[in-house]
Order: sequence, then C-alpha cells, then structure tokens
Amino acid sequence: MSPSIHVGPGDQPELVRAVELAGGSVVSLGQADGVVWNGTRPDSLPDLPRSVRWVQLPSAGVEPWMERISATPQVTFTSAAGAYAPQVAEHALALLLAGARGIVASARQKTWEIPEHDTLAGATVAIIGAGGIGRALITQLGSFAVEVIAVTRRGHDVPGATRTLPADRLGEIWGAADHFVIAAPATDATRHLVGAPELAKMRSHAWIVNVARGSLIDTDALAEALRERRIGGAALDVTEPEPLPDGHPLWDLALITPHIANPEHALTRRLAERVHENVTRLASGEALLAQIDPERGY
Repeated sequence: MSPSIHVGPGDQPELVRAVELAGGSVVSLGQADGVVWNGTRPDSLPDLPRSVRWVQLPSAGVEPWMERISATPQVTFTSAAGAYAPQVAEHALALLLAGARGIVASARQKTWEIPEHDTLAGATVAIIGAGGIGRALITQLGSFAVEVIAVTRRGHDVPGATRTLPADRLGEIWGAADHFVIAAPATDATRHLVGAPELAKMRSHAWIVNVARGSLIDTDALAEALRERRIGGAALDVTEPEPLPDGHPLWDLALITPHIANPEHALTRRLAERVHENVTRLASGEALLAQIDPERGY
C-alpha cells in the first residue's frame, strides 16, 4: 500500500518530490499515516492524528524534541542522523587540519613568525562518537596515514579504525591520542564529556575538534586549558552557550565557526534523500533509518 505522507510546514517541493518518487502519496495531515517535518522547533509540529505512525524530523540532533517524542510513544520518530555525515565530517577535517598544521596561528599573526605546527601523518586521532559523521571522517582520514581510535557506545569494530573502544573505556583515550574529534550525541550522559580531568590528560600539542553539540565540552575548563596553553588548541563549530556571545574568551582562545558544518543549501537535498529512503522502507515494511530511542535520548 502506498504510504500517505503529510509534508510541512508550508511548501516543501524537494521533500514532496522525494515522497512521490518513493511511491508515497502527499496528503493533508488528517489523512496521513506519516509526517515529514522540516520545521526546526518542536512547537511547530501540530498535534498528530491517531492515524500517524511515523514522523521524520529534519535534524540529526534531537534533544529539543525529546519531550515531544516521549509524550507520543505510539509514533515512531526518525532523525536525520547520518544524512548529513559527509559534509559535517569534511568540516571536522578542515578544522583539524587548520589546528594541527598551524594555520590558525598563522592567520592571526601580523609578523613573519613560524608557529608551532605538524602534519597529521603518523598521528593518532580519537573520534568520540563513531556514528555516521565519525565513520565518514575515518574514510576521509584514510589518505593521511593516521591511526584512528574510534569510541562507540558498545565498542563494536568500526571499519577503518585501528581499534574501537566502548564508551565505558573512554577514559583510556585522553592520554593515548594526539588529537580528538567529538561527534557524539548530546544526552544527559554525555554532558561535559570533556572537562578539566580529561583536558589534564591530553598531550600538550593535542587539538580538540567539536562538531557535535557545545554541551559535550565544559566551556570554562576548556578556556582555562587554552589560556594556560596546556593543550595545542580547540576548533569548535558548536559552543556552550550558543550563539557564543561577543567578547567571550573563546573567540580569542579557539577557532570558532558559527555552527556551519552542515551548509544550509545542502540540508534539504540531504534530507530529501533520507525521506526517499524512509518512505520506501515504510512502504515495504522494512525498519526505518535513524529511529529515535527516547530512553537513550537519540
């Protein structure tokens, strides 16, 4: 049977086309058994009729939606986790190279002086959260001859990683890697995953890159470590607070990009690809991609 899908809010021609190419019919909300929603605020999603059994959300991070998801247990919610992985991983790689190669320091200089710098070749890079973004980054790092330590929730082998550790062994990596990329989901359990104790164990040349959520790093502890030059540096696409206020110490201490790892012009195109896949799966009775588990928080 052709799935009946409501698409909103407003006109979403790329998403409508994705639904139709997957064999679905675009209908009003009252007739729908699925909803594809491209609104960014949970309160933008209208009350769901009893017929709705699936909702596709537009973002990979879903912490603002968790209250709504938990209150609607009869509906399967899916995120866009993994849909935006290649471009976010590309941004993480750019930030990592900018730090390790001394580009950040050079960009801020006004005199001819050689900054501390190195190459990625031969380095050990720890990727905390080896889901879609982390795995895409491992592929992109393939030409740099690095050793990759991947950290996942259960510690199952990750293709391309030299070794994989479960989350309960996370403490082992802080002194074992040259650089760190944070790509884990934001949950109560991962809040301030990187704090003063973790920063104290890092090597003096270590760079930390965050393309996940600002809450995963203790901002005050990071600022102190950077101010005292106890680590090599930090490159952050996400911060806590966000937006980062004018005059905040991190502007001078870290490389900041304003949450642009996922370019806006690519968002709808990648979301449309995920919508096509999940509508196809809904029609065939297959498991939907990126189902959200309210207990895990992602």
